[in-house]
Amino acid sequence: MYTDRNFKSKKALKEAVVNYLAYVNAQAFAASIGPMTIGAVLASQTPMARPVTIYQPNDMFGNPKADSNYSGTACVEGPHFPESHKWYATVTVEKGIVVKVK
Repeated sequence: MYTDRNFKSKKALKEAVVNYLAYVNAQAFAASIGPMTIGAVLASQTPMARPVTIYQPNDMFGNPKADSNYSGTACVEGPHFPESHKWYATVTVEKGIVVKVK
């Protein structure tokens, strides 16, 4: 399986997942403390981050792990074909979004 972006290293994948989770947490924090507070203003300054998703190219039989509602683990590799794979990772997916990288 592959990620939606062509990460050149496992470290880059981990950083993207951590950045997305920090963004989600900052937005949840800003929503919980109310508008126009110092915390809300600071949280709103957190750079926007895209979620990392997974997919299986050319999958003839369908793959439930690439479904947007899938929660569980999957193995991913990179960089994408035709480059040779240089890294492999086991990821934890919740509702189609990668939340942890091993």
